[in-house]
Amino acid sequence: MKPQPAKGAVRLKPRTTPSRITAVGVAAVVAGLVLGGCGVRPAGVTDAAGGAKFTLSDSTPAPAKEIENFNWAMYAEPFSLDYAYAFDYPDNTVLSNVCESLFRWNANLSTSPGLATGVENPDPLTWVYTIRQGVKFHDGSEMTADDVVASLSRHVDPEVGSFWASAYQNVESIEKTGDFEVTVTTTRPDYVFNASLVGATGVVESARTLEAAGKDYGNSSTGVNCTGPFQFDQWEAGESITLKRFDDYWDPELKAKSQQVTFKMLPDATSRINAFQTGEIDGGFAIPSNAMDILKANKDAGSLYFGKDTSVQSMVFTNLGGTFQDVRVRKALMMAINREALIKAAEQGYASGTDALTTRNVWKDASQETTDEAFDGLLSTPYDVEEAKKLIKEAGAEGGKFVFATASLNAAFDITARAIASAAKEIGLEPEIQTMSNDKYTTLFSDPEARRNVDLLVTSWYLSSTEPLEMYSVLRTGDFSNYGGWSNPDFDNLVNTAYGEQDPDARGKLTGQAAKLASDEVVWGPLYETVTTMWLGKRITGADPSINYMYFPWAAKIGGL
Repeated sequence: MKPQPAKGAVRLKPRTTPSRITAVGVAAVVAGLVLGGCGVRPAGVTDAAGGAKFTLSDSTPAPAKEIENFNWAMYAEPFSLDYAYAFDYPDNTVLSNVCESLFRWNANLSTSPGLATGVENPDPLTWVYTIRQGVKFHDGSEMTADDVVASLSRHVDPEVGSFWASAYQNVESIEKTGDFEVTVTTTRPDYVFNASLVGATGVVESARTLEAAGKDYGNSSTGVNCTGPFQFDQWEAGESITLKRFDDYWDPELKAKSQQVTFKMLPDATSRINAFQTGEIDGGFAIPSNAMDILKANKDAGSLYFGKDTSVQSMVFTNLGGTFQDVRVRKALMMAINREALIKAAEQGYASGTDALTTRNVWKDASQETTDEAFDGLLSTPYDVEEAKKLIKEAGAEGGKFVFATASLNAAFDITARAIASAAKEIGLEPEIQTMSNDKYTTLFSDPEARRNVDLLVTSWYLSSTEPLEMYSVLRTGDFSNYGGWSNPDFDNLVNTAYGEQDPDARGKLTGQAAKLASDEVVWGPLYETVTTMWLGKRITGADPSINYMYFPWAAKIGGL
């Protein structure tokens, strides 16, 4: 889930990927996306020889030695290192190594103790957390229950305006009930709240630091003072962020194997890929899809890994009062996009088709039967231009205009945007493309004013836990990330009821029903789901290729070969 601008209050983020592509090349690809083809089936992930396009890895070889430093590529600069506003990939890629949460999100997407050693749920409205003793902040002070209370309470403080406030929607109080015990009381049963504490919602910062820094907390000059295996050192705006090893870290198994890590801001995808191959940059996540085959072939420079993800690339209808007011128009646009061809053109086949807004791996607590039922019940919109045209005509939407916001995040994003625009024109709609800078595009997810005149955008939306309700909760009436202002009382009731269901399978059944309602009304339009990609140069190893890097201190595992 993710909010803003970086998650900024939002949740969302566009995913980073490739570099440049010629206008002629894109035009040719787009033409192929809206012509021909018939069914909407998941795109095959095979190479030219018919073999597997890629395989998922759980880990990488363990390091043999410690190193002094490694450089990591970032496609954009973090919006903030304040965990309350860390809602996007860049923010959390850095912050996960400096600040820690009450629980850890592991590479296999399971949960284990973190800054909390345990939790009890004595009644449906009470959560009691036992706080780990002997943990030190980077300034040397010891973490106590007071710090936990101060940190969690920021999410319910309207003056802070946390992008993660919705996770605390049912919280009534957060109290210290012992030197190392914190009790959270809710106004109604909420079995999603605890699951969210593996991410930004569960981060613990020094209470004294929060008070001293005030509104400057987490910016480039003040940084943060948390408990992770790395500590904040320096932030050169627009250039780099440097972290140094925290030698008094509490967990010996995750003591950083590098004395320092430097995050380099390289917004141009071509520059990033070149830097990977020359060794100037040692690694990076979210590899441009149009560079994957190149990197896979260059084994002398390093290795490309693929791992578990929770991301779905989707169209978000941000204005349901204009051209997209009629569900038939939204459905028609989905049917006008050849998603199988889109996956091949935009992601080079490193993705798979889906009709869902979540990946199956976030349903791990529900039974296979419940999961299958949830996915099988979703609306299918097979590629059919003629049927799409009929729907547009029936809705009286021929010539309907809409503003489509986009940005040149990478080649895949460019191709997707052009394919959508071309599909819209093919069925009689009139899109107005509004191209923004990467930074401005990100603010669309956190600032309602920024998207006031926008009708459609695209996002790669990842979940921060293995709880599918995290996705569907943002589509409730009035939710921060319900960008189109959709409202369905039956949907709201299903989601709210699911929140109070303790049994994971029963909760999954309710979630599946809610998912069907949102799918039938095409509130968001799922295009395809991706995998986590990671490049490690020949000098380093150790990190896990998993979306858990957003909240787990992945950099601490990196050392030398």
